[in-house]
Amino acid sequence: MLVVGDVMLDRYWEGPAARISPEAPVPVVNIEQVLEYPGGAGNVALNLAALGSRASLLAPCGDDAAADILEGLLNAASVDTYLQRVRSCKSTIKLRVMSRQQQLIRLDFEEPKAANLPGITPDLMETLLDRCSVIVLSDYAKGALVQAPELIAASRERGIPVLVDPKGTDFERYRGAYMLTPNLQELESVVGHCEHESDLITQTDQLIKELELEAVLVTRGEAGMTLLRKNQPEVHLPAQAREVFDVTGAGDTVIATLAAAIASDTSLEEAAALANFAAGIVVAKAGTATVSEPELRHAILASRGYDRGTLTVEQLELAIVDARRHQERIVFTNGCFDVLHAGHVAYLEQAKQLGDRLVVAVNSDKSVRRLKGSGRPINPSDRRMAVLAGLESVDWVVEFDQDTPHELLSALKPDVIVKGGDYPDKESVVGWEIVEAYGGEVRILDYVADVSTSKIVDQL
Repeated sequence: MLVVGDVMLDRYWEGPAARISPEAPVPVVNIEQVLEYPGGAGNVALNLAALGSRASLLAPCGDDAAADILEGLLNAASVDTYLQRVRSCKSTIKLRVMSRQQQLIRLDFEEPKAANLPGITPDLMETLLDRCSVIVLSDYAKGALVQAPELIAASRERGIPVLVDPKGTDFERYRGAYMLTPNLQELESVVGHCEHESDLITQTDQLIKELELEAVLVTRGEAGMTLLRKNQPEVHLPAQAREVFDVTGAGDTVIATLAAAIASDTSLEEAAALANFAAGIVVAKAGTATVSEPELRHAILASRGYDRGTLTVEQLELAIVDARRHQERIVFTNGCFDVLHAGHVAYLEQAKQLGDRLVVAVNSDKSVRRLKGSGRPINPSDRRMAVLAGLESVDWVVEFDQDTPHELLSALKPDVIVKGGDYPDKESVVGWEIVEAYGGEVRILDYVADVSTSKIVDQL
């Protein structure tokens, strides 16, 4: 992945503001912490790296201490960094003074650069284009993208999609790009005010035709996102953020997620949905932030209801396929769990320590009656499963109607099946032969004495 654009240093001064200055009616902030992050195109590259992409960054900057900091931060994140240092320029710094997670003021240190910036040499352009799958142009109107038309033309010749986060009112220089990602205000500055939904669709469709684009993804704040594609119906995506904490760099996250998804041969509709999830995560964070692949996966699974809780067998199979794709170890146990007690809790906590995900299979009410007699279960299956799903150690709870979990074990193929210490050996565990046949492991855990559902019932 190649990112080209304006890079800047985002600096945060943080501390408490407990009094008002005697010199002016302003708070006095006692600075206790200084934080620094790459911003602009640098933040796009960081987001790509956090998603597991091999990211390269090409950006002009000053030849100064800020550039040294930027280069160190980017290299530490495994971004291949090509900073074009210019002695006659100063690197852009955005300084935010923060107190109690509130921004009090932003101070920008920058100067016009377009006239002083070096162009991208043909040899460097060849070298970078020959090894990338997707290009992101991150335009912050600081002058780094004066060669945008040439970059887009060269990329188009090679069949490399170019995604642009645009600025300004001149979108003509992005002609031939694969996709633009403006926010609604940026779009309206070019196509005119969109009073109704139909205006947004009509005017953006016209823009796609005029500039020979494939698509435009419009970010609309609380209204979510709208994806418009050439000769296809629009797609509206509702906002995912439950609480918006800080929108700094959200556009960087959106375009980075789109680029990573498109490079992975994901459809535009799915790529936009991923970017929408990523935006919902990042705006809940303070300051310039990134979204990692595990965070994004967690948000997607949670939206489907697959991340934790009670699942059907079909849902559980999908969740386990995803977990295995990410090298997670699956632990399985089963039982009636009629009246949950301290022995169950200790046993399930031990079981979770043997892997990354714990599946608890619960006998249905009919199955419990066949195994335990007519007086059982005391609690119906939906209540038993709800209590189990509320335990921190338990990831997924599933119901089965058979007397044994043989069918589940054959379908799920967990890495480990566990039972409590009241089982004398692995051969006494139902299904042990199925598990060992495909290379799984059978474990007997510690026995917790003097607690059982039967004893509790007798005491009652």
